[in-house]
Amino acid sequence: MRRIAIVGAGQAGLQLALGLREQAYDVTVFAARTPQEVRAGRVLSTQLMYGPALAVERRAGLNLWDRQTPAIDGVVISPVDPPGVRVPERAVGSRLDEPAQSVDQRVKTARWLELFEERGGRVEYRPVAAEELPALAAGHDLTLLATGHGPLGEVFGRDERHSPYERPQRVLACVYVHGVRPDPELPPSFLRMSAFPGAGEFFVLPALTGSGPCVILLWEGHPGGPFDCWQNVSGPGATLERTWQLLRSYAPWEYELCAHAEPTDPGAALTGSLTPVVRHPVAEVAPGSYVLGMADAVVLNDPITGQGSNNAARCADRYLTSIVERGERPFDRAWMHETFAAWWEHARHTTAFTNLVLDAARPRHFEDVLTAAARHPALAHRYVNGFADPADYQEWLMDADRAEACLAAVAGPPAAQP
Repeated sequence: MRRIAIVGAGQAGLQLALGLREQAYDVTVFAARTPQEVRAGRVLSTQLMYGPALAVERRAGLNLWDRQTPAIDGVVISPVDPPGVRVPERAVGSRLDEPAQSVDQRVKTARWLELFEERGGRVEYRPVAAEELPALAAGHDLTLLATGHGPLGEVFGRDERHSPYERPQRVLACVYVHGVRPDPELPPSFLRMSAFPGAGEFFVLPALTGSGPCVILLWEGHPGGPFDCWQNVSGPGATLERTWQLLRSYAPWEYELCAHAEPTDPGAALTGSLTPVVRHPVAEVAPGSYVLGMADAVVLNDPITGQGSNNAARCADRYLTSIVERGERPFDRAWMHETFAAWWEHARHTTAFTNLVLDAARPRHFEDVLTAAARHPALAHRYVNGFADPADYQEWLMDADRAEACLAAVAGPPAAQP
C-alpha cells in the first residue's frame, strides 16, 4: 500500500485525503488544529463555490450540507458613484446557470477531518515546520503541501511569470452575521457586490455557518483608501460596528438592510491581507527528494472573484486522478510537474481573470464590456457565469481584439444610412 503524506487540512488537502482513502491508500494528514478547535476558532475565509466545483464534491460524496446551505442563484455587481449614490442603470447582474454555495470552512473542514479518521485515515494534530519536510518525504511515497502559511509558504519559489504583484492589492475584512434583510429590488438568493471607484468593493453573500444560514459581509479595500481601516479593529462586534460606519457614508441602502445584524459567533470575523502569487509547484527538500504543492500553497488568488475553494476542489480532483493513474510507478519530479501542469491549465485562467479584476488600471476593453453588459442581458449572463469557469473569458474578454469583436456582435450591424 502506497504511503502518502498531506500537510494541510483545508478544502484541497482533506478532499484529496478522503479520495485517496476511498482508493485504499495509506494516508496521513498533518493538521494544525483538531476539529473541536476549528469549530470554536475564528472564521477561515469567505469561500464561495460555483456549480462545477460543487459537482466535484457531489461526485465524491462530500456534499454533506446541500440541504441546509442557502443557494446563491445569481450575482449583481452595482457601481456606486461617490458619495454613495447607486447607479442602477450601470449594474451588471444575472442568474447563474447552476447555483453556488458558501459553507463556512470551519464547518466543512472539521467534519471532513472526523470523516477522514472514521474511514481509517491518520491525522497528526500539530504544525509542521519546513525543516521536517526532508524526513516526511523520505518516509512516504509522496508528500504534498496543501498549505502555504508561515515558513511553509517559502518552500516553493515565486514564479515571476505569473506573479505581477509584490504586495497586497486589497485590505480584507469580513464578518458572518444573522439578521441581514434582503434587498427588495433583488431576488433574496443573489450575491450582491457594490463597487466604489478608487475605494474598493463590498459583498453580501448568503452562507451556512455552525448556527445555520447566515450572511457574510466582506470588504475589499484599496490599500491607503477609506476601506483600509481595520488595523485597530478586533473581534466580530467591532468589525460589524466599523462596517456600519462605512455603510452609512458609502452605501446607506446597505446600511438599512444590515442595521439589525448580529455576529453569528465569537469567532465570526477575519481581517488581513494577502499578496496574490503563483509559486513553482515542486520543491527539492533534500538531494533527489521532492514535495509537490497544491491549491493555495502554489496558486494564491485574492478572494475578489471567489476562486479559492473552486481552485482547491479542482486541484484535489485532478491530483487524485493523476495519483491513481500512476499505479506503482514512482512519484518522481517529472510526474509532479506534469500533475501540476494538468491543473494549471484551469488555474491559469482563474489567476489571469482575478488579476485583471484587481488591476486599478484596468484595460479599456474590460470597462467597455462591463458597460455593455449593463445594457445587454445576454452579455451580463455570460460575464456572471464566467466566474464558474473563467476559461471562457479567454475567448472574448481577456484579449482586446476578441472583446471588440464580442461587443460588435452584441451591438449588431450598423443602421443603414438613408
